Amino acid sequence: MNIVLDTHTHTLASGHAYNTMTEIIDAAVQKGLKLLAITEHAPAMPGSCKDFYFYNLKILPRFQKGLEVMFGVELNVMDYEGHVDLSEKYMECTDLRIASLHPPCIKPGTIEENTAAMLGIIHNPYIDILGHPDDGRYPLDYERVIVEAEKCGKIVELNNNSMSPLNSRTNARENDLIILDLCKKYKVPVVMATDAHASFMVGDMTQAIEVVEETGFPEELLLNDSVEKFKHFLNEGRKKSETLREAQRS
Repeated sequence: MNIVLDTHTHTLASGHAYNTMTEIIDAAVQKGLKLLAITEHAPAMPGSCKDFYFYNLKILPRFQKGLEVMFGVELNVMDYEGHVDLSEKYMECTDLRIASLHPPCIKPGTIEENTAAMLGIIHNPYIDILGHPDDGRYPLDYERVIVEAEKCGKIVELNNNSMSPLNSRTNARENDLIILDLCKKYKVPVVMATDAHASFMVGDMTQAIEVVEETGFPEELLLNDSVEKFKHFLNEGRKKSETLREAQRS
């Protein structure tokens, strides 16, 4: 499988990652990637950067050392209505927006509460990707989530780091098998991502690839083999989300 992009990585700015932006970019170049997204944790994560960090992303070059770089954010879901910890003003300054459930920011609830939180972020037109929805600490009604993701044009993340034995997320691999089968059924695009917090992790999708192959996930819905395909689904999802928002306003 030809992997040309990694859409979820962190640098020292996130507070609990271990490499600089330059080191993460160099690792992506060495792995032969064509596109890298650096997605720092939003402010509610302990030790992460403040709002103005994201405003100032405009100064950074989007092509470095032959690599296209997207500067984004991993938003924290803050309540069971799906509110996140960055205002629209600052989200507009980013190239890519992931939203995820993290224990420092939201306590795991019931299936109904966690699912309501996910539906809230799915209905947020600024959010592009559902981050590591496989975390068993937050049980979800996966079919309801995936059906709504399709309606709102969201991309679902298959997080390689979730399946690491060192990760605190639970039952991720088992949940990923369910998620991928549902994404296949409802034709929802999936992007594999490392969630790298250190440079050696960048571009390593080993465990994610194993799950993709086990489920026979269709190549046309897997976005890691083409920058153009990834951007197509990203832009189409944003259009769909904006159309739904306009319909709700009228």
